[in-house]
Amino acid sequence: MFSKSRINETAGRAEAARASESAASAPVSAPVSRPSLDLGGNSMGAGSAPKPKPAASVLSADLQISGNIRTSGDVVIEGVVDGDIRAHLLTVGESATIRGEIIADDIVINGRVIGRVRGLKVRLTSTARVEGDIIHKTIAIESGAHFEGSVQRQDDPLAASGQSASAAATASSAPRPAAAAPQPAAAPAPAARPSMPAEASRPAAPKAPMDSKASQ
Repeated sequence: MFSKSRINETAGRAEAARASESAASAPVSAPVSRPSLDLGGNSMGAGSAPKPKPAASVLSADLQISGNIRTSGDVVIEGVVDGDIRAHLLTVGESATIRGEIIADDIVINGRVIGRVRGLKVRLTSTARVEGDIIHKTIAIESGAHFEGSVQRQDDPLAASGQSASAAATASSAPRPAAAAPQPAAAPAPAARPSMPAEASRPAAPKAPMDSKASQ
C-alpha cells in the first residue's frame, strides 16, 4: 500500500522535472540595446543653441567724445563725437553731431554729419544734414534731407577706405630724405673803383715850337 505523503512527493518531483525541461527548451532572448543620448557635439543640446545678438551701444545726448570709435557691433549716436567712427550698423540720432569720417555696413543718418560717409547701405532721413562726400553701394535720400557734397557709387566702398588708410600709414612710415648740407656763403665781390674821366687821365700833348722866321 502506498501512503498519501509518498504520492504527493512523487507528484512534486514530476512537476519540478517538467518545469526544468520547459525552461531548458525555451529560447533565450538577447538583451535589447538602448540608444544612448549624446548631449555633446552636434546633438540638440543647450550648447548648440544660437547666442542672442548683443544690444546696440547707445551714446546718449549728454555725452561728448573727442577721439575715434571702433566696434564690430551696432552703435546709436545721440551726442557729439569729434573723430572717426567704424561700426557694423551706425545710427545717427536727430540730436547727434559727428565731425569726422564714418564707415559702416549699414548707415542711417537722422542728425548732422560733417565729414565723409562710407557704407554699403546709406540712408538719409528727412531730418539728416550731411556736409561731405558719400561713397556707397546703395543709397536712399528722403525728401527734406540737407546734403552738400558729392555722391559716388562703388561695389566695395569699405575696401577703398582700408586701402587709403594703409597707403597713408605706408607713406607716414617711409623714411624721409636727409636735408641737403648748407652751402658756404659766397665771398663778397671787391668794391668797384671810381673811374677817372678819359680827358683827365691822358697827359697833355706837347705844343709845337714856333718858328721865328715864319712869324717875321
